Amino acid sequence: MQLVSMKEKLASYGQEHLLAHYDTLSQEQQAQLIKELEELDFDEVIEYFQRATSDLDSVGQKLDDKMNPLDDSQCGSIIKSTDEELIHYQNLSLAEIGAGHVGILLLAGGQGTRLGVSYPKGMYNVGLPSDKTLFQLQAERILKLERLAAQETGKSGKITWYIMTSASTVGPTQKFFKDNDYFGLSKENIIVFQQGTLPCFTFEGKIILGEKHKISRAPDGNGGLYRALRTEGVLEDMKKRGIKYIQLYCVDNILVRVGDPVFIGYCLSKGAECANKVVRKQFPTEAVGITCKVDDHYQVVEYSEITTKSAELSNKDGSLVYSAANICIHFFTLEFLERVVTTNERLLQHHVAKKKIPYVNEKGDLIKPSEPNGIKMEKFVFDVFRFAENFVVWECLRDEEFAPLKNAEGAKDCTPSYCRNAVLALHQKWLKMAGAEIISTSGDEAPLMTSPASEGNNNLDSNGKEVEEVVITEISPLVSYAGEGLEPLVSGKQFTTPLHLSC
Repeated sequence: MQLVSMKEKLASYGQEHLLAHYDTLSQEQQAQLIKELEELDFDEVIEYFQRATSDLDSVGQKLDDKMNPLDDSQCGSIIKSTDEELIHYQNLSLAEIGAGHVGILLLAGGQGTRLGVSYPKGMYNVGLPSDKTLFQLQAERILKLERLAAQETGKSGKITWYIMTSASTVGPTQKFFKDNDYFGLSKENIIVFQQGTLPCFTFEGKIILGEKHKISRAPDGNGGLYRALRTEGVLEDMKKRGIKYIQLYCVDNILVRVGDPVFIGYCLSKGAECANKVVRKQFPTEAVGITCKVDDHYQVVEYSEITTKSAELSNKDGSLVYSAANICIHFFTLEFLERVVTTNERLLQHHVAKKKIPYVNEKGDLIKPSEPNGIKMEKFVFDVFRFAENFVVWECLRDEEFAPLKNAEGAKDCTPSYCRNAVLALHQKWLKMAGAEIISTSGDEAPLMTSPASEGNNNLDSNGKEVEEVVITEISPLVSYAGEGLEPLVSGKQFTTPLHLSC
């Protein structure tokens, strides 16, 4: 009866082929296939396919005529803010952290395939003196932020860290945190959950069989976060814990200020429900998405969606009109997230990727195509900006807050050595600003390094000249979150490299 009912259901959606090999399956495989089909919301996924493919003709269309820059009143900046304003923003955040109102969302679904490893990227060690992984650096920044909030407010509120993984990274991620005793954080405040998947489709709208008893699936993109917040019970957990404000970021940024109190405080001061932290574009044609308005909605527009003419538009002072480069660090209020999850999520447009997807043919043979034969659908996490009514951006300094790990050594950018040198240069800067004297291995005062450019991994001094020696200076996040509190430790003192300042 169950099989007859399923055949009728599939026929109504034009998907009868999904049971084409049913009679050749074992009982266990038959049960597995029926269960997967029963759990699939055909109305939803077919609607996704139809909407996504209806816009394929517009892919590549330029958006110049629909775009406008953000209003100045919406744009804050670390450079343009006074010390008093920055302290005010930080204190606003620390008060909320102390009260337990802040949560952090980490997108950590990717494996380190491009780095040449098979484990989650958060477990990668770029070769700092401490040998700390991305996960450990980020965990310790959260722990330090909790301590700063307790010191400032007298309240020991905890930050809840929500980590979204994929099917391939959820197990290794959970084990890694357990094996490392959660890096000093409370186990109950680290919530690991899994993003969803969507069926792969042929260009004609048929769901692809990856095996005789399994549908071919692919992760639903980082924008699948919002669906997962509902289906994995994360939104309800946030509400139960009394969380009001959430910062989101990606795991691969080694310089990320997790739970950045200045960014969050700026958002609080503006009454924003949604915000994007950005860096300034380095040059007009840099391959980054920019934050702007499109048809009066806030949006991240990819570099391929505008012409060179628009990319080169400049203000009277010579700065680029469209300069707010997206680095995937966002702020949301819980009220905004709840509205997105319960009302807006299904309205998000899926982006189509044409791929070579292995499939089972009519004879039951597994075919690995040499040309794209189907599509995978995914949503982007920043696509919810369009639903925001009160939206702001905060511009930070690239060399202090953005160095993504993407590629193995030998690539032109975003390599482990690039990320490592970005950390070492930043920490040397902190030490110099705190009054320390750094002596290199040659016995001379070390030249002040600058963070390496995003393209290329050369080590430069403050005058832009290439130097042979990398100045090894690392500061544990448990000592300083963002350069604060170093003066009593290092002012007027001389240190010889390599230096690792730990607790």
